[in-house]
Amino acid sequence: MRLYIIAGEASGDLHAANFVKELKLIDSTIELRGWGGDLMEQAGVKVVKHYRDLAFMGFIEVVKNLRTIFKNLKACVEDIEAFKPDAVFMVDYPGFNLRIAEKIKPLNVKIFYYISPQVWAWKQNRVHKIKKLVNKMFVILPFEKPFYKKFDFDVEFVGHPLLDAIEQFRQTNSGDFRKKNDIDDRKIIALLPGSRKQEILVKLPLMLSVIDKFSDYHFVVAAAPSLPLEFYDQFKIPQKVSIVSGQTYALLNNSYAALVTSGTATLETALFNVPEVVCYKGSTVSYQIAKRLIKVKYISLVNLIADKEVVKELIQADLNPINIEAELKKITQNEANRTRLLRDYANLREHLGGSGASKNVAIGVFKSLQHLP
Repeated sequence: MRLYIIAGEASGDLHAANFVKELKLIDSTIELRGWGGDLMEQAGVKVVKHYRDLAFMGFIEVVKNLRTIFKNLKACVEDIEAFKPDAVFMVDYPGFNLRIAEKIKPLNVKIFYYISPQVWAWKQNRVHKIKKLVNKMFVILPFEKPFYKKFDFDVEFVGHPLLDAIEQFRQTNSGDFRKKNDIDDRKIIALLPGSRKQEILVKLPLMLSVIDKFSDYHFVVAAAPSLPLEFYDQFKIPQKVSIVSGQTYALLNNSYAALVTSGTATLETALFNVPEVVCYKGSTVSYQIAKRLIKVKYISLVNLIADKEVVKELIQADLNPINIEAELKKITQNEANRTRLLRDYANLREHLGGSGASKNVAIGVFKSLQHLP
């Protein structure tokens, strides 16, 4: 049996890898090929294109790189055709994956989709296209199943894979993070500026702007594992600030508070029980376009799932040194705020359901390929 997997960013690589591990427990003979990252490769996938070559962020950045994107689309379709898989398993990354789905549909190959595009946030009419292209959708947010039901599309809620990933980390984590990275005994404030060059260039300088206001804390930057550490030299990070790569979970596991770029990292930080301030700033044009299209009240997954403001979101002009300092003080120096946040985080876990998402998806894919009920 052959399965082709496409994951276009670090989080997709993580969740695809955990899915593969569970699938191989069911069928160790399955042949796996795809686009992804190091974790997928370690799990046993023949990775032919790394996600670091795919990441373009925002409307303007995408337009600038259209030629590369079209070239990647063509190469991916040709590789799928040559591999002749029984099914294609797509993980998130909708701008790319839905185009691939459209192009390979005539091949009569099954298409599984894991981690739904955020159609509930904008362009809801995409659901009709998804229904035509995708054989089975596995969703990870509790409100997505009833959302799709309104469009007469039966999807499967499997739970959130971050619960699995974090539990797995906690079971296997060993060693002293502080000693390994020469970090002193002060409480740690984690800086998570993102994984793409464009967002790091904008957000990391703003995050670093407040370090002198918090001399009682040790700041640690989480470098993107897909980027060389030399990339961060341009920011002239002070010697008193540490930088770690490929250790984001270990960092969060040891942090007291965090400044976090919007995205999956906001939920990861919450699941590690770290009070956070969410930071978002894009190009003016991209932001103005998104503002007119997006139909949700919040940008962070934490607030979206809770359907209320659990964590503070500093967006666009509000993301400035004065506001960052003020909000960071609220979550480091106000115990009432910290207690409220941790209580809301506990409620968040209940909304997400139990662990086992990776296993649930693996079972669902295997049954479908074997035509089992």
